[in-house]
Amino acid sequence: MTASLPIRSPCPSGACDCGRDQLLESAGTDVRILQLTRPEEKRLLERLENLQSLTDLQRLRQRMYEQLGIRVEITPSVHEVRSMLGIGIRLLELPGLCRKTRKTIPAAIRRGLENHPEIAYELLNEHDLLRDA
Repeated sequence: MTASLPIRSPCPSGACDCGRDQLLESAGTDVRILQLTRPEEKRLLERLENLQSLTDLQRLRQRMYEQLGIRVEITPSVHEVRSMLGIGIRLLELPGLCRKTRKTIPAAIRRGLENHPEIAYELLNEHDLLRDA
């Protein structure tokens, strides 16, 4: 007998637009995102808030995609970046991703960048935005 992986409990009715039930009913769809239970989400957010380097951030982005199917785009503004708000962080559309989670992951990444501004500078430098500085 194989143990099934725990899946996220349903959101309150009408409070979310994640489409969890439709995802479970559809055959052949990617349901990896439902493995992000509330305790696992807390661990992920804590990990994102405690980034140590740009390499660490990139590794976490890759693992989120491999394990959960979550794609995170982090792009600095083409205009002047004066604060962490000038760095765009968004999750690409993914059925089953809770509305609350779509907001908390970018917020945790932003807090991680605020805690270690050198990571944000590396990110900007990677996009060649500090070439004239």
